[in-house]
Amino acid sequence: MTKTRSAQTSHQNLLALLLLLPSLIILGIFIFYPMIKTFYLSTQLTNLVGNPIKFIGLKNFVNLMQSDSFSTSFTITLIFVLFSTILTLFISYIMAIVASQKMKGIAIFRTMFSSTMGVSVTVASILWLFMFNPQIGLFSKILTTLHLPQINWLSDPTWSLIAIIGTTVWMNLGFAFLVLLGAIQAIPQDLYQVADLDGASWWLRLRKITMPATRSTIFFVTVVTLINAFQTFGQVDILTSGGPDYHTNLLVYAIYQDAFVNHSVGRASAQSVILTLIIMLFTIIQFYVKNKREGRNAK
Repeated sequence: MTKTRSAQTSHQNLLALLLLLPSLIILGIFIFYPMIKTFYLSTQLTNLVGNPIKFIGLKNFVNLMQSDSFSTSFTITLIFVLFSTILTLFISYIMAIVASQKMKGIAIFRTMFSSTMGVSVTVASILWLFMFNPQIGLFSKILTTLHLPQINWLSDPTWSLIAIIGTTVWMNLGFAFLVLLGAIQAIPQDLYQVADLDGASWWLRLRKITMPATRSTIFFVTVVTLINAFQTFGQVDILTSGGPDYHTNLLVYAIYQDAFVNHSVGRASAQSVILTLIIMLFTIIQFYVKNKREGRNAK
């Protein structure tokens, strides 16, 4: 009997491995191999075509730590990720709460709120590029109507990062809104009915029912939005190209510049490793906070 069970287990494990093999091959080619190659190149001095010339250990990382341009990119990236993530979560959560109400014509607003999911990064960036145009853009027309001074949204160091944050938030709203709306609509209506009978206010129902019931979904959206923010590239490339004066030179765009413009693949690989470690660190912190909070609530 024991031998039969062992044979069945081995057969099942082999079958599972065979079924997973295509996925493992694809992951190995497009994920694991590039990751290992990036770690390898980060310790190498490379030529103009990206081939390693000499092993230099951690020198690329040391040079990055001493570089003013990397320090600027790192700081700007953290500011960008912080504000774009918080704004995306806050606005999408409010939109999801409004869209979950039983009102006439609310389906139209749900479609409008989620429409950004169907717009590619390139199309959205070009759209916002026209809106930020100081001569014919929508925002310039609004400022003119209000008799306010014009703003060079994409060439002013003060406003360029704000423009990129606004564009990114708009692009991420659709996904965050749909996920949060689904979580809110999954809450049993009996809870709200009991709260109404007890005379609970709207704010109390939100704080005691809606937010606790959607906490895990908020956590999921936070992680996804955070990772997407760290990987932002398209809108920076189209709107500002990292300028003016590197004020929108996010880490991903700095990696692109070093790898394909400056032909410094070793330096770009080192930045990629640092970016990967930063994303891992933020994700681990979020999971730690989530697990600690759930453990506290369980007690």
